[in-house]
Amino acid sequence: MTTWSEFTEQAPTIAAVFTRRHRATGNLCMLATLRADGSPRISPLEPRIFEDDLVLAGMPNTTKFHDLSRDPRFCLHTATVDTMVGDGDAKLFGAVTDNHDESLHRRFAQSLFDETGFDIRDQKFDHYYIAALTGASTVEVIDDHLLITIWTPGRAEHVVQKH
Repeated sequence: MTTWSEFTEQAPTIAAVFTRRHRATGNLCMLATLRADGSPRISPLEPRIFEDDLVLAGMPNTTKFHDLSRDPRFCLHTATVDTMVGDGDAKLFGAVTDNHDESLHRRFAQSLFDETGFDIRDQKFDHYYIAALTGASTVEVIDDHLLITIWTPGRAEHVVQKH
């Protein structure tokens, strides 16, 4: 599996589209997890890049984090509001590990406060998930062509063009 910093080196096109769309939506993405019965769940999430990792953290005791505790696999999709996908969209696939390092949690909380004013500095984290990526793709429309860029670890990005 691939860390965020490795991913940005190996898949610069997809990383750029993800970053652009992530910022454009105020960091909002849609997280797909698996429920206990195996059916999919889609939940909003504001993932953050922190200390070269893609971090999936948020409100404690949410069902999406219970899902990840049981099955660490996920898909993260940038929020799309344009049916023509004019600014592209991106999907990241992978699995999470739960990091229990309280000093890391404190640094994350301080950074979040410094950047947004949202204060969780005195709270204990139930989960601090770090994503390891197993694949990614983007969709962009350029000159009336649909360009799908695909990446898997150990392989270069490749583009499939649809007319």
